[in-house]
Amino acid sequence: MIPPRSSAVPQARGEWSMTTFGVEEEFMFLDPETLRPVDVGTHVHEAMAAEAEWAPIVNHEYLASQVEHTSAVFTTLTEASAALDRFRREVADRASNLDVIAASVGMPFQAPLYPTITEDDRYERVVSDYRQIIADHQINGLHMHVGIADRDAGVRALNRVRLWMPLLQAMCGNSPFWRGVDTGFESWRGIVVRRWAISGCPPAFVDAADYERRLRNVVGVGGTFDTGMVMWNVRLSEHVPTLEVRVCDAQLTTDDTLLLVAVVRGLVTTALAEAADATPNVAPELLDNALWQSARDGLRGRQLDPISGSMIEARAALDVLQAYIADQLEAEGDREFVAAGIARLLHDGTGAHRQRAAVHAGGLPGLARLLRESVTAPV
Repeated sequence: MIPPRSSAVPQARGEWSMTTFGVEEEFMFLDPETLRPVDVGTHVHEAMAAEAEWAPIVNHEYLASQVEHTSAVFTTLTEASAALDRFRREVADRASNLDVIAASVGMPFQAPLYPTITEDDRYERVVSDYRQIIADHQINGLHMHVGIADRDAGVRALNRVRLWMPLLQAMCGNSPFWRGVDTGFESWRGIVVRRWAISGCPPAFVDAADYERRLRNVVGVGGTFDTGMVMWNVRLSEHVPTLEVRVCDAQLTTDDTLLLVAVVRGLVTTALAEAADATPNVAPELLDNALWQSARDGLRGRQLDPISGSMIEARAALDVLQAYIADQLEAEGDREFVAAGIARLLHDGTGAHRQRAAVHAGGLPGLARLLRESVTAPV
């Protein structure tokens, strides 16, 4: 997503309340035979925005082939599941009426040499500044917001959560193809976004004042014409009181999305419950390299364990993750859901694995069927 535009305004955990969250899911409309983007996003957005039910939560996106769901605020996975499913069914129905597929993937199987950009002054500025980079910037993301009390609390959480970005990248890969070719990567989107002027894992910060100073020092340099163009994969929202995690590809199913949401909420709440001096020391070069490896190998390769600072087998890293956030998952009522979701992920594979299996079994029609059916798959 280019402009940070969210209706989700989660609140931090209070003495008697659960930590709230919101999501942004991006969908791309594809031709059912070629799986190439079709520029009907503006039509779908305008039609949905004209209806009271959808107007607050549907947005146009950077590409003319996209729409975005900027969710309401949730406290439980159950209410989030119902809302996400309902939006997906609506988008899928409207896509079907236009003889296209609404796909929830990190990048499309096939793509034009240069995409059609939605008419918007901000987007035109992006095109002017980023030039040929835009040709490959045809991506769908999943952005997750978790409520924080204030920006100092957000920085404390950010300093810890950032260390888990490589493992989240490994869990979310759903963009193995680009222009009809298998890239060999689980998340080609994860590689494409590294071309942005500022991207990847953010540095650690002293406090909110340090974050603000360093953020604003880069504005006006390169393609960073405002703070919204700082594309760190975890950052403080500039518009709502949340910590925003942006590393993930758009996910095939609601279940896939909610697993990542539950993990991210668990990471944020765990980070805020820890002592101020509890942040492990992971070298930035190792963190960045592990993020690249995760985009390539997903859960097939070794993963960074932020607790020990070493590379371990992916299954072991997932065990470390679950143990680390176990207390907070229990408090939020998410522990069983996350355990079942990780077991399913290990058994069925990431979205990238499932896309490849669909192509192997049924070619492009098989992949088209997977994309069409997964958008509205029951949780």
